[in-house]
Amino acid sequence: MAPLDQPFQDDEDHSADAEMTFMEHLEEFRKRIIYILYGTVAGAVVVIAFDSYIVENFLLYPAGKSGIVLQNLEPFGQVFLYFQVWFIGGMIVSIPNVFYQIWQFISPALRSNEKKYVTLVVTASTICFLSGVFFAYSLMLPLTLDFAANFGSDSIRNDFAIDSYMSIFFSVLLGAGLIFELPVLSFILSRIGILTPEFMKKFRRHSIVGIMILAAFLSPGTDPVGQVMLAIPLFILYEISIIVSKMSVKRS
Repeated sequence: MAPLDQPFQDDEDHSADAEMTFMEHLEEFRKRIIYILYGTVAGAVVVIAFDSYIVENFLLYPAGKSGIVLQNLEPFGQVFLYFQVWFIGGMIVSIPNVFYQIWQFISPALRSNEKKYVTLVVTASTICFLSGVFFAYSLMLPLTLDFAANFGSDSIRNDFAIDSYMSIFFSVLLGAGLIFELPVLSFILSRIGILTPEFMKKFRRHSIVGIMILAAFLSPGTDPVGQVMLAIPLFILYEISIIVSKMSVKRS
């Protein structure tokens, strides 16, 4: 009788821990957003200390390498540029805190044996996100900027407004960082029973088409070889996600 009672008790405890009112969820969400902002401010302080070096040697380097001339067309354009660098840079520096707060927000809905993965999930999420940022900076961004700089008539010089350049810069880096979270997302969804490795294997062929479309979207205008170079790491991510899902289901 005891083995039958134990699962019922676990589910009862799980329901009691996870049951929160709508207002309590809103309050918890507000608290986590505040903690994320605190971490972002702390990260921004670090970025401010090195902002000139970051702008000159990191943000503007891809433009110079592609031969792009940047122009500031607004009276306070560079002021807003540095504010943008401080905020986004602060969020990237504090990315472990961001993922930790997200995990803490969803943890009340998890069983006690699932909450022990907090360190693993936060560490893996951080590594995957930063890997995506590095991949985008070293491969995706140069391909995109080279195409933009060299497309069109030779009689027209392709100078970029600084705000447009920064929009491309941050969107490509942040987009790639989020896409590289696929293995972590696969782990979480598999642990809670929404995703299975069989499902991912079944739609592998569909994923190849989707990945090629995504590669074309992330690097508009690049040649087919460049798109394949971008698609290969994304397909590897998908295969890794299948392995992660399989391991997660097996543990369950």
